[in-house]
Amino acid sequence: MSSTELPGISPPAQVPDTPSRGSAAGQGPADVRQVALPGLTLAVRHRAPARAGLEPALYVHGLGGSALNWTALAAELADRVDGEALDLPGFGHSAPPDDGDYSISGHARAVVRYLDAAGRGPVHLFGNSMGGAVVTRVAAVRPDLVRTLTLVSPALPELRPQATALPNVLLAIPGAGGAFMRLTEGWSPERRTGAVLALCYGDPSRVTPEGFAEAIEEYQRRLSLPYHWEAMERSARGIVDAYTLGGRHGLWAQARRVQAPTLLVYGARDQLVSARMARKARRSFADSRLLLLPEAGHVAMMEYPRVVARAFGELLADRTTATTATTATTVRNGN
Repeated sequence: MSSTELPGISPPAQVPDTPSRGSAAGQGPADVRQVALPGLTLAVRHRAPARAGLEPALYVHGLGGSALNWTALAAELADRVDGEALDLPGFGHSAPPDDGDYSISGHARAVVRYLDAAGRGPVHLFGNSMGGAVVTRVAAVRPDLVRTLTLVSPALPELRPQATALPNVLLAIPGAGGAFMRLTEGWSPERRTGAVLALCYGDPSRVTPEGFAEAIEEYQRRLSLPYHWEAMERSARGIVDAYTLGGRHGLWAQARRVQAPTLLVYGARDQLVSARMARKARRSFADSRLLLLPEAGHVAMMEYPRVVARAFGELLADRTTATTATTATTVRNGN
C-alpha cells in the first residue's frame, strides 16, 4: 500500500520535468492530460519512448501514490516500452469517481475503461502495492489487455500481516484520516513526510535532499485536497474488503487465472507487504519469475529502478525467445 508522493533516488538525467505544484485535480501540470471516461476523469502522464514502434506499457500506483511514483522506472525503460502512468481516481491529479467506488474492482474498472478507450492494449502492465492488486484483477478478467505483468510488492491477502502494516489497516476505519491529522497537528511537514519515507523505503537516507523537498511539497498539495482522506480511507477499506473475498473473486484465485508472463518484485525490508509472500505468489502465478531485493522496502521501482528495469528486460527477452520457438514449431508442423 504505497505512500503518498515518494521521491526517487538520484533520478536519471532523462527524467521529465517535475510538474508544477499546488494545482488541484482536473487542473494538473502541462505534461499531464485529462482523459474523460464514463463516470470518471483520469490524469495520465506519457513518458516519450526512445524510438517509435515500441510496445505500450501502463503503470499503476498504490495507495496514496500517483503516476510520479513510476518516473524513475519509466525513464529506465524508455528504450524498451512506450510508457504511460495514470493516477487512479481520487489520487494524484485525477478527480474522485462519480460513483465514489474506491474498491479494488472499482479501480480495476477504471484501468480497463482507460485501456479500452485508448486502444493501446495489450500493454505491459505494472502495479505497485494496491496497484498490484488492481492489475492482478485486470489481468485475470481481461487477459486480452495484458502482454506481461510486473508486480512490485503487490497487496495480495496475507493471513498474518506484519505489525508495521497496522497503520494502513487502521486507515480503513472511517474518520481515521481526521484522527491522524489531529494526533499529528504539531508535526512539521518534514516530520510527516519523513514518517512516510521511513515506512516505505528500505533505506530512507538514500533519498536526495531535492527529492525529499519535492516529496514534502507534493504531500502538502495532496493534504489540501478536500477529498484526500476520503480517497485514502475508502481505498484502504477496498483493500481490506478484497482480502476477505473467497471463491473465484478472491485475489489469490484470480492470480491463478493470470496467464501473462509475470515478474514479481519484493523487498526484504518491506514493512507493508511481507517478503514471505513472495513464495506463495511465485506458486500462484502460472508463468512467473521472482526478483527479491534484500535492501529494498515497499517501493523497489523507486529505490532500485535500474535493477527492476534489468529484470523486466530479461522477462521481455524470455518472452521473445518463447514466441520465436512457438512460431518455429508451428512452421515445422506445417500449421
